[in-house]
Amino acid sequence: MKYIDLHCDALTKEGVAAVSKESLSAGGCALQCFAAFIDPRKQEGFARALALADAFDAMCEKAGFSRYGAPADQAPAALLTVEGGEAIEGSLEKLEALYRRGVRMMTLTWNFPNALGFPCGDPEKTIEGVGHFGGLTPFGRTAVERMAELGMLVDVSHGNDRLVGDVADVLGHTPFVASHSGARSAYAHPRNLTDAAIRRIAESGGVVGLCLVPEFLAGDTTYAGQKQAFFAHVRRVLQAGGEDVLAFGSDFDGAPQNPYISTPAAVPRLFEDLTEEFSFRLAEKLLFSNPSRLLAAPPP
Repeated sequence: MKYIDLHCDALTKEGVAAVSKESLSAGGCALQCFAAFIDPRKQEGFARALALADAFDAMCEKAGFSRYGAPADQAPAALLTVEGGEAIEGSLEKLEALYRRGVRMMTLTWNFPNALGFPCGDPEKTIEGVGHFGGLTPFGRTAVERMAELGMLVDVSHGNDRLVGDVADVLGHTPFVASHSGARSAYAHPRNLTDAAIRRIAESGGVVGLCLVPEFLAGDTTYAGQKQAFFAHVRRVLQAGGEDVLAFGSDFDGAPQNPYISTPAAVPRLFEDLTEEFSFRLAEKLLFSNPSRLLAAPPP
């Protein structure tokens, strides 16, 4: 069984990463998205993004990853994404430069407000001149429009509820994604999406990549608790948006390991369990067909 993973943090993982050519191959990965994570507390955004793009190129060369959009005779393939709109520093020119470097998806926010918009969670987070709990900023709307023109997927994971709605309003029927999130109706964590947000993503033709971050899935962090919690999130996303919105975004190497599925090599177990709990059709759509619909075509 092949799978596609919409988010991991192996590029910036200190120490031994769970995501490697060996673990991806063992798990049957067809395409792994590698996030260039920008921490605004530590580095300048654009320079950091370019440095991580260089690191991505070096990793692909060393490990022998196929590149997304290029002819490939073997899996896994690798796709460069950006986590944190700080990467473009309020500049469409820098957004376009990252597109030319191969970035095909950008998470608009991380845990702090930026020139594009607002994250979930802390009610004290604000941007000068824009009220609390803002969604997209005026520049954020312009940037989202430009991303759609370029063919760069807009990722609303980490964004607040209003930001998700604003992105849906701007994009209309252009698909957008939440690359690594969950369902708030399954577990009330602010990083998870409301049913209304899931429906807006589904209506756009986009997908929700269900993550494996234990604290986002449930309070019970045992193997059994996390397994049942993952199924609960699948059910809630399915009920809110239908089977075509389901996808997978592990967040491997960006959070504590999940005792249920701890590495890419364990993903075949997830496929088997999803098939048993739901159906082969749903498991295949979640792990491969739905994200493939958005990512399989060569970039424009």
